[in-house]
Amino acid sequence: MKRISAFLALAVLLAGCASPEPATTPPKGVSVSLAQWRSDEPVHALEVAVRNTTDTPVYFADVQLVTPSFKTLPAQRADGLIRHTDRTDLRIQYGAANCLPKGLPTVQPATVVAHVREGSSQELRKVVFPVPHPDPLLTQLLRDECSAYLIKEAADIEFGDDWHQVGKVMTGTLTLTRKGEGAVAIDDVGGTTHYIATPVPKTKPLAVLQAGASQQTMPLQLTPGRCDPHAFAEAKKAFQFPVRATVDGGQERVIIVVPPKPLQDRLWSYALKTCGLGGG
Repeated sequence: MKRISAFLALAVLLAGCASPEPATTPPKGVSVSLAQWRSDEPVHALEVAVRNTTDTPVYFADVQLVTPSFKTLPAQRADGLIRHTDRTDLRIQYGAANCLPKGLPTVQPATVVAHVREGSSQELRKVVFPVPHPDPLLTQLLRDECSAYLIKEAADIEFGDDWHQVGKVMTGTLTLTRKGEGAVAIDDVGGTTHYIATPVPKTKPLAVLQAGASQQTMPLQLTPGRCDPHAFAEAKKAFQFPVRATVDGGQERVIIVVPPKPLQDRLWSYALKTCGLGGG
């Protein structure tokens, strides 16, 4: 029994000390860059854009974005055979930004890690593709997400519960709810591809959650922005309202505020009906 226990202990120790899978250089003529389509934004996804300048097909089993600027997610299945191409996209989710409690971080170098197989080979190997630094997309994503993080640390900004239609206008409120320290001011509320947002009144700041207050509301009106059927068919960002806000009079930041699903459904039906395209 002692021999068996000793053997198991040694096996566990060796497993814990096992070397990580070695990484190799990318296949000749194959490189990657990062991109993002409009439909990727709401689901926190991006595209690993692969370029293959050779006639040797390369199979990508999985793909993973690795950078200190964002939390690293597990490798995601790609199952893509990339032949000669200027660009073929492999879509992946990316992790939450690693933000600072104050100020915006600087984007850090990134790599794309993948398991690939070249030509007729049946052997998968781990490859690390460098991403040109600083990558403009990651720079933008980090800035946007961490700007919103700084506002959210001070207050939640959400659509209020009471929305109703007056004539051809939907009226309601945005609600600021205290979370951290500082006076939070809303300077602007932008519209979306489908809705025009009109604050009431329009004087700036539109609303201020004072440092000692727990909650503040801001009246808001919504009207349809476009009424053509094509716009409704391409409604990828219909409910992503950009709100510009500051904390203690600091730099203006943008936070995307999304209505809860029941309110989205009401706004959708309202817009269809108001545009004469049906709806309840």
